[in-house]
Amino acid sequence: MTQRSNTGNPAAMRLTRRRFLGTTAVAGTALAFSRFSPNAFAALPPGDVLSKSVVEVAQMIRDRKITSVELVTRCYARIDEVNPKLNAVVATCRERAMAEARQADEALAAGKSLGPLHGVPFTIKDSFDTNGVVSTGGTLGRKSYVPGKDATVVARVRAAGGILLGKTNTPEFTLGGGARGTYNLVYGQTYNPYKPNYNPSGSSGGAGSIVAAAGSFFDIGSDYGGSIRGPAYANGIAGIKPTYGRSPRTGHIVDYGGAFDNFQETGPLARRVSDLYLILSIIAGPDGIDPMMAPVPLGDPAKVDLKKLRVAYYTTNGIKDPSSEIQSLVKKSADYFSSLGCKVTQDQPPKMKELSDIRQKYSSADGGDHMRRMLKKHGTTQASPGLRLDGHELPSADFTRLLEEMDAIKSEQLTWLEQYDLILCPASAEPARPVPVQFVNPPDAPPSGGNYTSQYNTTGWPAGVVRVGTSSEDSGMPLGVQVVGQPWRDDVVLAAMAYLESKGGGWQMPPL
Repeated sequence: MTQRSNTGNPAAMRLTRRRFLGTTAVAGTALAFSRFSPNAFAALPPGDVLSKSVVEVAQMIRDRKITSVELVTRCYARIDEVNPKLNAVVATCRERAMAEARQADEALAAGKSLGPLHGVPFTIKDSFDTNGVVSTGGTLGRKSYVPGKDATVVARVRAAGGILLGKTNTPEFTLGGGARGTYNLVYGQTYNPYKPNYNPSGSSGGAGSIVAAAGSFFDIGSDYGGSIRGPAYANGIAGIKPTYGRSPRTGHIVDYGGAFDNFQETGPLARRVSDLYLILSIIAGPDGIDPMMAPVPLGDPAKVDLKKLRVAYYTTNGIKDPSSEIQSLVKKSADYFSSLGCKVTQDQPPKMKELSDIRQKYSSADGGDHMRRMLKKHGTTQASPGLRLDGHELPSADFTRLLEEMDAIKSEQLTWLEQYDLILCPASAEPARPVPVQFVNPPDAPPSGGNYTSQYNTTGWPAGVVRVGTSSEDSGMPLGVQVVGQPWRDDVVLAAMAYLESKGGGWQMPPL
C-alpha cells in the first residue's frame, strides 16, 4: 500500500460567497545535505491546473473539465519532479490513490457526488495516522508503523471525497527540528522551494514545501507554537491555526490531554485563503473522542463586513524586532484596512513578554519527562538532534504557580481583546533563512515558531498567515502577515486574510 518517496476592491467590501471563494483563487533513508541548482525544476506555466486552487479544481471535476485520474497523475508527476530536491513528500500510496481516483470518476459519471472535495488530491503531515499508509511522526520507533485507522481530520477529508497522495515530512513528534526546521532521523531534511537549501520552517515544513511547489493542492498541519503559520510564512502560502477547541487532534502523534493540551491545534495549509475555509469547514467539530472540542459553528467569511472591523496592529512585540521591511509590510496591511474606513489602532496585547517567559518555564517544568515518555511509548531509542529532552524539573508548587500566572495574563489579554475584532502583526522577525549545515538548537530558543506565533497558541485565539509580499533584503523569499481574531471568530480571520491576499497577491509559483 505504501511507497516511501525518494524522491480587492474597496467598492464592494461585503464579500459575497462567490467573491470570497473565487477572487482570491484567481489573482526511507535520510537525504544528505546537498545543494541544488536554482534551475533544478521548472515553474509551471501560468494557468496550469496544478497552480489552481482547491475550490477551482473541485469545480472543474464537477463540470467534467478534468478527471480525478488526470489530477492525481499530474500531482505525482510534479512530486517526482520536485521532491528529490525538496524531500517534502516522504511516503506515497500511489496504487490506492489511482484506484480511488478511478472510483471518483466512475461515481461522477453515474451522477453521484462523494462530497465537496470529490476527486481532489491532497497530502497529509506525517504526524497524523493514515489507514494503510506508514505514519512515523518522524521518530525511528515508528519507522515502519502502519495504522489501521485514519486520524479524525484525515477521515473527514477522505469522506468528503479527497484522495490522499502521501505523507509530508515533520520533525520528530513535530517538536524536534530546532533551527533546521523540518528534520528527523527517519527521513532527513526538508527544503524550501523558493531558494536552494533554505528552511521551510516547521513543523509542517513538508506540507508547506510541497503545497507551495504545486505538488499537492492542500495539506493539514498541526500547530503547537507556530507549526502551521511558520511554514505558511516561509513557503509563501496560506495557513490557519483555528480557535483552540475547533479541530480534533485525535490520531495525531501529539494528541489531546495533559499539561500542554491547550497549546495544540490542527488546521489546513493551501495556496489560497478560500481553500482554507472549505477545508476547515470539513474537518472542524467534535469527534466524540477529543474531550476539548466544542460544538461551535464555523462562521462564513463571506458574511463578514470588513468595513466595520476594529483593527489593532503592532510591528514589534518588544521581544525580537523584525526587519524593517517586515515592519513596513505590517503597517501597509493596516493601511489597507484604514482605506476601508476601519478603526485602526497601533496597539498590542499586554504582558506579551511575561506570557512568553512563563510559557517557556512551564513547558520545561517537568525536565523533559513528557518527551522521554513519548520516546518510550513509541519504542524510539535514538532521538533526533534538537528534540528537547533536558530542562530543570520544578517542584509541583512552582508548576501550579506558573499555570496560575499564565492563566491570569491570558485573562487580562482576553479583556484587552474585547475592544478589537482583528490583530495584524508579524509572523516572523525575518524571511526564511538557509538551513544550518550543523544542527543548531540554542538553549535559549523560544517555543516552536518563535514569540510572534506561539503567543496565540498560549491564548488559543485563531490566527492565520497569508503572503502579502516578497523580500528585497533576501530576494525572492516570501513575506507574510499574521492575522489574529477573537476566540471562535475564525471567519473574521479568514475574511481579513482573503482581503490581504487580494491586495498583496498571495501565493506565487516558486521562480525555479
